[in-house]
This record gives sequence, C-alpha cells and structure tokens, in this order.
Amino acid sequence: MYFSLFADPTAPREKLAAMIACHCGDAAAAEADLKPLRQFGPPAADLIQPMPYPVINTLSDGGYPKGAFNYWKSAFFSDLSDAPLEIMVDALHRCPSPMSGLLIVPYLGAVTRVDAAATAFAHRAPGYSLLIVSQWQDPADTDLNIAWAKETFEQLRPYLAGRQYLNNLPADDGRISRDLWGANYERLVAVKQRYDPDNTFRLNHNIDPGSRTTDVAP
Repeated sequence: MYFSLFADPTAPREKLAAMIACHCGDAAAAEADLKPLRQFGPPAADLIQPMPYPVINTLSDGGYPKGAFNYWKSAFFSDLSDAPLEIMVDALHRCPSPMSGLLIVPYLGAVTRVDAAATAFAHRAPGYSLLIVSQWQDPADTDLNIAWAKETFEQLRPYLAGRQYLNNLPADDGRISRDLWGANYERLVAVKQRYDPDNTFRLNHNIDPGSRTTDVAP
C-alpha cells in the first residue's frame, strides 16, 4: 500500500488523497482486510478489484505522460506525524502544476525483517519513503516547478531520516552513496572495483571504483 496526494484531473482546484493497495492472497481475506478502509468514509472512487499482478505495475502510468518534464525529490521519514503531513497538504495547495503530487510508501513488515547486509538495498529500518513529484509540460514553467519541489523538501527536512531511495533521485542530488547504500557501501565499492574498474556504467548515481572505502560522500 502507498499513499498519494494530488489534484483531481477533472477539477485541479480540488485535491485528493489516494490509497493504492495490493493484496496477494485469498479473495475473502482481501475483502476482510479492506473492510476497515472502505468503512472509513465514502471515497471519491473505489477502484480496488481483482486483477492480474502485473497490472498493478501499470496503474500509475497515466499519471506520468510521455514528454512531460519531471523533477523529483526523495527521502525517508522515520515516523509519520501531523507536522510533516500538514506541510505536505499546504505544499499541494500551493503547487504550480496540477500534474504534480506527493507520495508516501510505507517500509514496514516483511521488508524490515531482512538483514541490512543481506542485499545491496540497505534500508531495512521501519519508515516511510517520501517522493515529491514535480511534473509539468511547458518548458517556460521549469524553474517554478523545480523551485516548488526543492522548497517543499527543505520544509520537510527537519522530519527526514538520513537515507534516500536510489530510484527516486534527480541528477543534481550529486554523489550521496552513503545515504543510498548505508553500511553496504564499502562492500559495493569492492564489487565495483572488481567487475567495473573503468566505471563504464556511470550514467547514474553510481559507485565510483576509484573511491576509497573510507570516503564519505558530500
């Protein structure tokens, strides 16, 4: 399950909160688990229904149209309190583009029961991944929309944990390998030095094989 705050596509001045849920299991158990959510209040829309699992990965495709400009900011909350949620709601209301939004992905349950050193992905502490999506279509609006994402991120910074999710980072976040890989960074430098010593695969937030394992990225 994850949560999204966004503008109503048919009435951009109206703001919506969506809960995107996936239940992999018995249909009767899914209905029982969803019952409290459906009883919380009348939703603007209830689109939860049985579907093939691969379809889940296509449900948000319409929100990211081809050719749109994108600038994202991302981090983690260790916990979710009223203060950052109020900042996010205010940010949505002052957002310059109806295509933008804010997402929260809970990192709880099974993902936290894997040891941090078991895979390259080190973020196993309970928390909530934040994604600020700034999206627009007119190149003339670029500075305004990037500024919105950055300002919102800075307002939320006091509530953020010192870790980030690789897939959601913009190019200008620079080298922040420690935040991305945590305690696994030194092992990954060794792997990079062995299998890609010339840094051929470098067009990303990559791990520089020339890094000393004692380096701390800025």
